[in-house]
Amino acid sequence: MKKLLLSIIIVALAIISAGCAEKTSEGKESTTVKLGVSGTDTRIWDFVAKKAEKEGINIEIVSFSDYVAPNTALAEGEIDVNAFQTVAYFDVFIKEHNLDLVPIATTVLAPMGIYSEKYKDVKDIPNGAKIALPNDASNQGRALLLLQEAGLIELPKDFDPNGDLTQIKENPKNLEFVPMVPAQTPRALPDVAASVINNGIAGDAGLSPLEDGIFVESETATPYLNIIAVQAKDKDNKTYKRLAELYQSEDTAEFIEKEYKGNMIPTFVPLSNIGW
Repeated sequence: MKKLLLSIIIVALAIISAGCAEKTSEGKESTTVKLGVSGTDTRIWDFVAKKAEKEGINIEIVSFSDYVAPNTALAEGEIDVNAFQTVAYFDVFIKEHNLDLVPIATTVLAPMGIYSEKYKDVKDIPNGAKIALPNDASNQGRALLLLQEAGLIELPKDFDPNGDLTQIKENPKNLEFVPMVPAQTPRALPDVAASVINNGIAGDAGLSPLEDGIFVESETATPYLNIIAVQAKDKDNKTYKRLAELYQSEDTAEFIEKEYKGNMIPTFVPLSNIGW
């Protein structure tokens, strides 16, 4: 009798467990993917998540407050995927920390801009003027490439995207560069001719690249495209690749353009374009 009762309980529990399995509208079991991001702006991934849910993929967004934890958490298996960083930052980080991570897709370009309270065109910046720019490696190299694109300086052809001021080849206007903590670059605007400010910090300061910038990074800035990354062993994972496809779809691009009004540029290119 006891054995019969135990068998009934086991069968009942099995039925209950099976009933708890999540199902899609088509009756398929769903899969949960933990996605790591930095910050609290999840609008794009919220949009993608709605599409993914219809295919049985539940995206659980895990927000981090820095640019280190999302990669270490991915490497340690605490999350499945992350999407928060540029190619340039990723390449340096995984090398320095010896992490076996790879990109599986590009997402957006958050354009860096040159801002000024004194001039409306970079051509108007006078000789000897002061230019504020970030002092950290990845942002400073990016700022220098932007200044070159704007025609203010010239860099060597083999310039490292994480390079610094010592690598400036030509400075025809004898501009004085003032490196500072990235968060200070908007506050420096009253004291300099122009300031190079990255997208996130500009946004926090109420600045828009398209509306307030006197020169803005173009889509050709491939080292600074953002990416979706996974552990190397998961590079061919069908679920993760499907997430990338859902992100790199026409309706997602339209959502980004409408939602961010040019402050985020959907940039879906082959991995070979970013050196992978």
